Amino acid sequence: MKILKFQNTIRSLAAPLAAAALFAAPAAALAQSDEGDMDMSGDEAATAAPVDTRTYPPISFDQSEKPENIWVLDLSNGERVKIRLMEEWAPAHVERIKTLTARGFYDGVVFHRVIDGFMAQGGDPTGTGQGGSELPDLKEEFNPMPHVRGSLAMARATEEDSANSQFFIVFYPRFSLDKRYTNIGRVIDNMTAVDAINRGEPPQDPTRILQASFASDNRPVPSQAAPVVAPSQDITADLLNAPLP
Repeated sequence: MKILKFQNTIRSLAAPLAAAALFAAPAAALAQSDEGDMDMSGDEAATAAPVDTRTYPPISFDQSEKPENIWVLDLSNGERVKIRLMEEWAPAHVERIKTLTARGFYDGVVFHRVIDGFMAQGGDPTGTGQGGSELPDLKEEFNPMPHVRGSLAMARATEEDSANSQFFIVFYPRFSLDKRYTNIGRVIDNMTAVDAINRGEPPQDPTRILQASFASDNRPVPSQAAPVVAPSQDITADLLNAPLP
């Protein structure tokens, strides 16, 4: 009987002690965290992540505003698409698009990887998904802008600083791409034409860009198809896996 009473006494004391330990543990962890933050100095302070002080204005759908930043794609499906490029989000990537467009780099290039419910990818003159321009690869400009329907972003290889000329347009929201790929703008006119881009990896009959320009250029819709750019090698599924997960 005495043993039973002793066990009950131990049990009655154990519950409050366990509760006290449960509350004490987070407090100790918090104190340790605060101490670590307060003690940061020298090299540790120098390697702290920089604060992003950039501003990210929303997309303007007003086509009279900054027409020099409205990328116009005339497609082989007979449609014209307009995309607002956002210099404030990713200045170096937008400048790359402008430079290559001025050189006629995108004229005749196909959409070589088009996944239904995901995105349409283009910008490779070889049509294989492995090509790019002769310009150097770009340093990433990841930003917090979400990848929503119509978003334009730069494709890349495994390395973060490997975007060059390839891009993709998102069919439906893909927030898993946020801060992993550089978002540079959004379709502001005729997303239906993007929806009509032929699917495939690669498509049997790929949709191509007949002419890339800017709204400020005031170029007419091309009257005839641009020549098809022949791939420099046979296209296989293995060649199409790098730029996107």
